[in-house]
Amino acid sequence: MENFIQIFFLVPHIGFFISLLLSSKNEKALSFTAFATTGLHFITLLVFLGIWMFHGHPILNIKEIVLYETRIDKFMLDFYFDKITAAYLLVGSFLTFLITIYSRYYLHREDGYKRFFNTILFFFIGYNITVMSGNFETLFLGWEVLGISSFLLISFYRNRYLPVKNAIKVFSVYRIGDVGIVLAVWLSHHLWHQNITFNKLMNYQLVHEHIQEHSIVGVAIALMILVSAAAKSAQFPFSSWLPRAMEGPTPSSAIFYGSLSVHLGVFLLLRTYPFWENQLSARVIIGLLGLITSILATTTARVQSSVKSQIAYASISQIGLIFIEVAAGFENLAIIHFAGNAFLRTYQLLVSPSVVSYLIKEQFYNFVPRVSTPEDSLPKRIQYSIYMLSIKEWNLDNFMFRFLWSPIKGVGKRLGFISFQAVFVIFIVLFISGVVALNLDSEIPGNLHRVLPELFAFIGLLFVMKAFAERRNVIMSLTLVIMNHVLIALAISFNEYFDKIDTLMYLSGVFICGVLGLICLNRLKKLVGELDMNDYHGYSYKNPVLAFLFLVSCLGMSGFPITPSFIGEDLIFSHIHENQVFLAFLVAISFVIDGFALIRIYARLFLGPHTKRYHDVSFRSS
Repeated sequence: MENFIQIFFLVPHIGFFISLLLSSKNEKALSFTAFATTGLHFITLLVFLGIWMFHGHPILNIKEIVLYETRIDKFMLDFYFDKITAAYLLVGSFLTFLITIYSRYYLHREDGYKRFFNTILFFFIGYNITVMSGNFETLFLGWEVLGISSFLLISFYRNRYLPVKNAIKVFSVYRIGDVGIVLAVWLSHHLWHQNITFNKLMNYQLVHEHIQEHSIVGVAIALMILVSAAAKSAQFPFSSWLPRAMEGPTPSSAIFYGSLSVHLGVFLLLRTYPFWENQLSARVIIGLLGLITSILATTTARVQSSVKSQIAYASISQIGLIFIEVAAGFENLAIIHFAGNAFLRTYQLLVSPSVVSYLIKEQFYNFVPRVSTPEDSLPKRIQYSIYMLSIKEWNLDNFMFRFLWSPIKGVGKRLGFISFQAVFVIFIVLFISGVVALNLDSEIPGNLHRVLPELFAFIGLLFVMKAFAERRNVIMSLTLVIMNHVLIALAISFNEYFDKIDTLMYLSGVFICGVLGLICLNRLKKLVGELDMNDYHGYSYKNPVLAFLFLVSCLGMSGFPITPSFIGEDLIFSHIHENQVFLAFLVAISFVIDGFALIRIYARLFLGPHTKRYHDVSFRSS
């Protein structure tokens, strides 16, 4: 029965690669490929679930597939199937199948028809990997695929300003969620001293013993999981990204932000529930977070002027209630609630264009005055205050910018006086000093030896902050990201067992994709002249191949699972000691900012309205 599960990975991959080979002008073949892929997946899943239920719905765990092994750790893929996986796979397969049918006609003759179906199948691959993952490493692989496919779907109308800008906003929140998983993996390495699987988390005695001995580490892991879940499911304080994601096509809004992707935060909590179920503090925080989100999202939904935004906030509110159900231990209720909310929001989003026209007619011909509501009993001043805060979406978007991205940009701008030549000199001096210190490792005093990894990681963080804030010199921004990776590898090299092979594993993808990115930028510079990031230039309009190659290079440098650097990032954290909390924080923040800086370069250069105004200029929003 375990071998049968492999079909659920094989079918989406085959469909995706076939779709890549098809011509963009052949709409019938593209839509049929997506339709056949998702349809075959759904039918196969129904047959499998019937067999699985007949055999007493056992928990299935596919044997660990070791991709890379070191003296202290190994990176492996592990797949797991239980009732949670069954529910998420069934809902996901059926709704993706419906969306492909709907999109065949909805996007007829739309620019980017092939791009849309390619991205939907790419998303489907990531979704299957995520919900069938058996450990954090496998889950993170699917998590990354979902993040980039989300960015591509929101920015589908890439010649418009707002879809591109909002895609970057959503991607930035997803990167915060990535940090949560990365740090949870790091802490798990030190808690279990092995690569823990979700199947092993079902062992109550094993979990209880480790949590009793390391209660603080257990709470920290639970909080990191909660951060990732809240970011992915648009819970407080990350709620503002979901309505911005509605700039994509209606089918992608339905499948992503109404039904599937937005519920993966709930999936993460359900999957890790055996770990934190006996941590009262974690359960209280998850329940309070869900309650706060439900209240704020409900009030915000009631004042929205856009039907898609109203549906988005209504979905957020329901997911907040699901968070409460999970925290209370009502697993089956949470699964049923997820399925009901997913189907309802998909239906609402797909019919939203028709509903808008219907309501406009109702407003003219059958106006009904507003009935009294419970809040009418509140004092007017409180009513007006809640109304204004709801109109402003409780200032959550402004909160994220002011207290997260603005300080990072501020640090980067303060380093703006450093020239490109000076950056190179500083980097070479640091690199030579680090290599010399490594060779004289035994002669370095203990206090200095403990400080050096954090020092190199901190300087690398400053480099990537400068790359994030840089607007004038694009090549310098990309180079600073590469330098940051080198300094991180140098910092971790001071810890034992991180040898040259591990360094090569980590930096191989960074260097190859970095060189590809620099070649693309130099080629683009010859074609269009000077490059800057003061505006969105839309160069993909005339240079689609160059845009695709540069996107691949950005993904490779940010640790996306297309190069060995993805495994290298896991190696980095497995070699950070338990007492090096500050070092782990610096490296995690560096990974977040470098990914965001790279996507920002790509978006500013290749997406948005074309910089030459003799080309068609579209509306700011979709």
